This record gives sequence, C-alpha cells and structure tokens, in this order.
Amino acid sequence: MLPTFQSSPSEALETALEAERLGIDGVFSYDHLWPMGHPGRPSLAPFPLLGAIAASTTTLCVGTLVARVGIVPDETLVAEFGALAGLAPGRIIAGLGTGDHLSENENRAYGLPFASAHDRRQAVGECARILLEAGLTVWVGGLARRTVAIAEEVGAVPNFWQAPPARVAAQAARSEVTWAGMAEPGNGSRDLDAGRLLKVAGPLVDAGASWVVFGWPVRLGELAVAAEALRRA
Repeated sequence: MLPTFQSSPSEALETALEAERLGIDGVFSYDHLWPMGHPGRPSLAPFPLLGAIAASTTTLCVGTLVARVGIVPDETLVAEFGALAGLAPGRIIAGLGTGDHLSENENRAYGLPFASAHDRRQAVGECARILLEAGLTVWVGGLARRTVAIAEEVGAVPNFWQAPPARVAAQAARSEVTWAGMAEPGNGSRDLDAGRLLKVAGPLVDAGASWVVFGWPVRLGELAVAAEALRRA
C-alpha cells in the first residue's frame, strides 16, 4: 500500500519508483476521503496518483484497494479504470469495494448517498462484470459472505483484509484469493525485517493467497528480500 494519507504525492511517487526498481510486484492506493476515523487529516485521491505512477513505470502493477462504489457514479468509476488501463495495459488491478459503516461518514460529510448493502453489492458486481469484460484484473474486497458470493458469481478475485490463513485456505479451495493487511495490526510494518515479514506472508502463501499486500509503512528493501524468498520457495 502506498503512503496516501498525506497532502503531497511526493512520497507515494517515490515509493512506487523504488518498488519497481526493487522488483516488487505492485503498489496500491486506498480510496478514502480521509484516513479512517480522522476527518481532519488529508488523503490523496487514488486515480490521479495511480495515473502518474502508471505513466512513470513499465513493469509495476498498479491498483486500488479498494475503490468504493458510491463515491462517483458507477459509469465514472469504470471509465477511471479504463483510463488507467490505457496508460499501463495489462498492469491495472481494479480493486472494488462496497464500503461499510466505518466509511459511511465520509459519504455523509460530502452529501453523497450511502445506498443499502444490497444495492452496493449489486453495483460492485456490475462494475466488476464490465471491467472483466474489458480485460482488466478485478479484485473485490470484503469478508462478508454475500460480497464474496458476488465476486465468485462474476469471476472476480476476492480480497481478504487481515484474514487468518485458515480463512484464506477455505476460499482458495473455491477460487483465487488475495490478501491485504498490516503485518502488525496498528503498527504497520515499518520496523519489520524480511524474516518477520516472511512469518506473516509465508503461511498466507501456503494457504493459497496469490498476492500478499502489506499496508504502509513498510521497509521496501526488506519486503523485496521477503518476496524473493517466497518466489524461490
């Protein structure tokens, strides 16, 4: 995950370029109007940032974790991913999400409607279907059974935030599954070396996760070493 809860994109752009240089597979941006629970702090908009990164890199996968339906019209959300795909064909991961009660206040503060859970799931499914038909890789974030069912129904990849390996393994028996979260919940991964990152990522990969995405902050050099060790395993 990129450092997006800032007023300047400089660190996020530098992080992406360094990630590509080190051979890290991809970088991702949140889609929040402010950091969760902190309305007075800044948050970078994902699509302008990811567009700049897509245009400045050649091998790095670029995506959202996750772009929430309801912030912009569904047609606009799909078009934003299409624009990214034009900048970096084959490198875009369209992470979609419904949002939940924790993000509802962001909508309310800006006068945006917050649809029912059913309608938000249906919107995610329809956006995912259109993006998949356009040839994009699509992840759907969420652990709720009905949200996972929508992902499975349209052929998108469920993404589980902070799920234990057993939950990942159960989903891997049904479909591809990816994982994202904090190596140490509440503290990020800033002080973790490659060995400690492997202790988190190894069981998730063994359980069947096709991607392991660590929340910011993380030491990129240590992450690259851990990733290489996993590739060789």
